[in-house]
Parts: sequence; C-alpha cells; structure tokens
Amino acid sequence: MSHLRLNPLTGRWVTIVADRAERPSDFAPRVAQIESGPERPCPFCPGHEEATPSALETVDEGGHWRMRVIPNLYPAFDGDEPFAVHHLGPVHVQAEASGIHEVFVYTPDHEGGVHLSTDDEAGDIMLMLKHRLQEHSAKSHVRYTQVIINHGREAGASLAHPHGQLLGLPFVPGEMIEEERAFTRFEGGCILCATVEAELVDATRVIFATDDAVCISPFWAGAPFELLLIPRSHDLHLTDSSDDTLRAMGIAIRDSLLAMREIHGDIAYNLVFHTAPHHYNGAYHWHVHLFPKLVTTAGFERGTGVMINIVPPEQAAVQLRHVSVRA
Repeated sequence: MSHLRLNPLTGRWVTIVADRAERPSDFAPRVAQIESGPERPCPFCPGHEEATPSALETVDEGGHWRMRVIPNLYPAFDGDEPFAVHHLGPVHVQAEASGIHEVFVYTPDHEGGVHLSTDDEAGDIMLMLKHRLQEHSAKSHVRYTQVIINHGREAGASLAHPHGQLLGLPFVPGEMIEEERAFTRFEGGCILCATVEAELVDATRVIFATDDAVCISPFWAGAPFELLLIPRSHDLHLTDSSDDTLRAMGIAIRDSLLAMREIHGDIAYNLVFHTAPHHYNGAYHWHVHLFPKLVTTAGFERGTGVMINIVPPEQAAVQLRHVSVRA
C-alpha cells in the first residue's frame, strides 16, 4: 500500500510506492531497446487485453478498440479513504496515498504516438481526457488530477506502447499551489491571457497560433525547447472547455510534437496537463507543458531549483517555426 510523507523543508508531499519497483519494463536505454516478443507480448497491444485489468472505458470502431482506459497495475494512488494526516513524531508526517491511477492507451498501434494522430484522433484523445476528469471530479476523495504522457525511458515511460496516465490525488500538489498563487498575484487580469497577447505582439517566441490555441517557447523556459500550449478560450478547468477548443488543443499538441521531432528526431519527452483542482473556483487558466528530455537535470538545478537553459527560447522558436506545419 502506498503512502505519503511530508518533506518538512519544502512543505511538499512525497509518495512512497515500494510495489512500483516490481514493474516490468520493455525499455532498455534507447541505444539498446528491448522489444516485445512472443515470450513477452505487449500488454497494451490488441489481443492481449487479458494481461491488463478490465477496461474502465473503451472507444470502439468497427469491432476493434481505438482507445482504452484501464486501472494501473501498480498504482501510486489507490483507495477511497479520506485524506488524513498522521504525526508520527516531531518531524515525521504521513498520510494515506488514496486516489486513482489510470492508464490511458490512446492508440492500438505499438509504433504509434500523439505525433501520428489524425486531426480526429488528436481531438478524441482530448475528449476522452475531459470525460475521465469529469469522472474523477465526482469522487469526494480526489482533489486534483494530474494528466501526463511520458514518451521514452528517459522521460519515465516503463512501457514502449504509447500511453498516458491520469493520477487522481487526495491533495493539491505544490506545483499547482504555486501556479494558483501566480494567477492571484497578477493584477492585469489572467496571466496566461496576458501572455498570449504579449507573445503575439512580440512574435519572437511564437511557434504557431490558431484561432483556438497558441504554442510558444516561453520567455522563462527552464530547459532547451520547452514549450507551452495555451487555449485562447479562458477556462479554469480542461473540463470547462468546449469540444471544439479541446479538439483544437489536441491538434496543436500533435503539431508541436511533429515540429520537435523534425529537429531532434525521436526524443523522450513529458507532456504535462495543468488544470485547476476539482471544484476550485479561483483564478486559473488551464494549459499544457511540453518538456523534451534534451539535457540532464544536474546538481545545481536539483540543489537550488534554479534551471539552466542553454538554448534561449527565442532561438528555439526560430528553429521550430521553420519546420512547423502551422508556420
């Protein structure tokens, strides 16, 4: 059973999940990747559905599934206990890691990926996320849901088959609390709406912009080719957005990955969705971060929290605009 431990130096929770150390992996380092085979079939490929827990939700087409959402076999958060803090001593604070941990297999194609999605498929991925987040928000013990897509072993993917994860947490993580405070402090309205306006005027960091979505290499990018995708419609929660906005954001994510791959090839990356906590009604504007794994986070960054970016975002934007299908 997983549990939470509070870091008293930062005020942030750490999840202890010993069972996840037992997970199998079909990834070796990318220079020597171990592929699935007859002795070890991919559990996410069609025909191997019995290797996973029963699907929570499925989208079928022509008698075959296109998308599946399944419980994670090695959940970091599980159970429906209410969030309760236990003081085990003067500095040791612990809580149950109750919540939800789901795997979103968004394509049956083992060699697929978001970058290979059609417009309709990219939109359907976002609509499925909307529905799952709505399901999570109905659970009284889930305060926030983190959606991620990890691509590549260096980015934390333990299985090669393209998939995402939804983690319903019993607390609001520190990263989100800091973002909430940033929105509250900003006196010019919404900080991301203002960012969109400023970046479109400046134009040096814009990769592409549509009527519904803007993709930029942000002024404050902490790593080379870090990208930020912002829906132009001001919505607190991803679930507040219209289906048209979500489809446009799905296509924008797909196109940003295509541009990234055109320059860097099949790199590892983290796609991170930030949406307001469930039932939160303060200042916020949901958005998506794309973090390509081009450099290693070293001791200085870990020790100080201060990132070192060796590629100015203006330079990254020039290169990405040059290859972008939206340019």
